[in-house]
Amino acid sequence: MPNYKIHPIVMGTKLFDKGMMTYQHDYGTPYAIPIYSWYLEGGDKKILVDTGEMSPIQSDDREEKIGGKIYTFEEGLAKWGLTPSDIDIVIHTHLHNDHCENDYKCTNALFYVHEKELERIHNPHPLDFRYLEDYIEDVEENGQIRIVTGDQEIVPGIEVVHTPAHTEGGLTVIVRTPGGKAAITGFCTIKENFFPPKEILAMEMEVIPPGTHVNVYEAYDIVKKVKEAADILLPLHEPEFASVNTIP
Repeated sequence: MPNYKIHPIVMGTKLFDKGMMTYQHDYGTPYAIPIYSWYLEGGDKKILVDTGEMSPIQSDDREEKIGGKIYTFEEGLAKWGLTPSDIDIVIHTHLHNDHCENDYKCTNALFYVHEKELERIHNPHPLDFRYLEDYIEDVEENGQIRIVTGDQEIVPGIEVVHTPAHTEGGLTVIVRTPGGKAAITGFCTIKENFFPPKEILAMEMEVIPPGTHVNVYEAYDIVKKVKEAADILLPLHEPEFASVNTIP
């Protein structure tokens, strides 16, 4: 079974209130997050987790805030000698727009998506404006989508686990690496969600749920479960990885 290297590529950013990541904590604190596409190198397939933003803001100010370089989709893939047409598989953590805007460029890829995400992107709840079906219509019409209904192996060394914390169809991607089992979280969090400051631990909270969630109690348990199951934790929007080429 192959081991994989994970390459986080920044393909967008957001500026918002930190409480969007950390439920009940640090509201009113300005915060910048990177939006990643993760290239999984190893085996005989070219695999991405999420595809990022179509037209990311590329500025010195944004790069300073996240501590790393921001790429377009094509630039980010070219860093690893790839083009969009080279991609064989895309695994989606979920289908909020910032995670799937470049799907249409991957003309030869199969897209693994949980069935609940497909339901929501075509029929979003009024509270969730992040689902925009335009971004997946091309790959859907081309028959490129493979529906996931639960936990599943995608290829040897890579599996997905249904983790409906942030969205109903969230998929955490478990990757076999030389450093152990890595988890690219299926929900939007930062490192602090998994390793809270002492004032949060003093409240007998072991983790912090995502700032936006389906059910906050269940989200807490899911974050805790993923933390316990992984050797390497890769929260979807942790700024630390913006300056990292390869994990582990």
